Amino acid sequence: MLESLGKLVTESGFAQIFLSADGWKALIMVAVSCVLLYLGIKKQYEPLLMVGIAMGCLLANVSVLGGVENALYHQELWDAFLTEGGEYYHDYGHILAGGGLIDILYIGVKAGIYPCLIFIGIGAMTDFGPLISNPKSLLLGAAAQFGVFFAFFGATLLGFNGNEAASIGIIGGADGPTAILTTTKLAPHLLGPIAVAAYSYMALIPMIQPPIMKLLTTEEERKVKMEQLREVTKTEKILFPIVVTIFVVLLLPSTAPLIGCLMFGNLLKETGVTDRLSDVAQNALMNIVTLFLGISVGATMVGGNFLNLRTIYIVVLGLVAFSFSTIGGLLVGKVMYKLSGGKINPLIGSAGVSAVPMAARVSQKVGQQYNPSNFLLMHAMGPNVAGVIGSAIAAGFLLSVFGG
Repeated sequence: MLESLGKLVTESGFAQIFLSADGWKALIMVAVSCVLLYLGIKKQYEPLLMVGIAMGCLLANVSVLGGVENALYHQELWDAFLTEGGEYYHDYGHILAGGGLIDILYIGVKAGIYPCLIFIGIGAMTDFGPLISNPKSLLLGAAAQFGVFFAFFGATLLGFNGNEAASIGIIGGADGPTAILTTTKLAPHLLGPIAVAAYSYMALIPMIQPPIMKLLTTEEERKVKMEQLREVTKTEKILFPIVVTIFVVLLLPSTAPLIGCLMFGNLLKETGVTDRLSDVAQNALMNIVTLFLGISVGATMVGGNFLNLRTIYIVVLGLVAFSFSTIGGLLVGKVMYKLSGGKINPLIGSAGVSAVPMAARVSQKVGQQYNPSNFLLMHAMGPNVAGVIGSAIAAGFLLSVFGG
């Protein structure tokens, strides 16, 4: 009896906190997951993803203290999966045979399934009308990818290799699914910190962008009232996703998964004959995939991988990427303000980051502070949805260069 009780005590997760070499790291990650839960629930920082990521982190680190046989996520299995020339290189059967619940769910992340399915939902919820009405918005969406490449070069200076730097840089695109897909292809060992940084900064856009917007624009520029956009025909809205898919995928074939799914979702919305499918993509599909994506990504935040100086670098570089993406959009917005004779409000340039529709709402809010009669929301939605396309193209470019 005493022997059984002693075995129960020594093999419990509580004992492993003190007996295991990485027990203290797992305990710290449990605390980190609780902080993330607080931010997601109380502060509402991207709660749909943050709560799932936090619970994935909590489950992975708590279960690993219970021993390998009880763990829900096995980092060693994925290390073997990623080791070129190894016995289990890219062997999903090995994961299915020896993995836990979250290992099996994570296959959807590693195979790029979840991000692409989310892009179908995003496409079904996106109105490209403002972009079609004002094609110049594409320039603002492109300019807002400046932070991606600025952070990329910054990461290389800090000692990250090309694949890792590309994954860190894509945080500046302000598009969580794109960041996750790029990282799983190029640097899966950095998925946890990159996902947390990407979604945290997306939630903090209302705090990050306004100071930069006010610093780089004059009061006169912020007061500019723009003319109402022309009405876009249904035919234009149907042709747009088809034309963009053909052109972009031929230009950068590596963008096919993201651009193809984004435009497919949008086509479901715009045709008017697939309303049931559009509704599923916007609601049921998005919700189910978000559940699996959040908990799978969070599980990669095991103490041994997450608690190091490189994580701090990633968090800092993520903020740099977001800031310089905002700066890039604003600077091109100022150029367009000059060239248009003062008819374009440069504040809409900050919406070129692809956090839809949050970045556009920030442009609207700041604009109305200086001119209460100003309504920039629809004008800002053009660069905002252009940013979604821009971030997918930037990711496709980086994947084509570093994806081998």
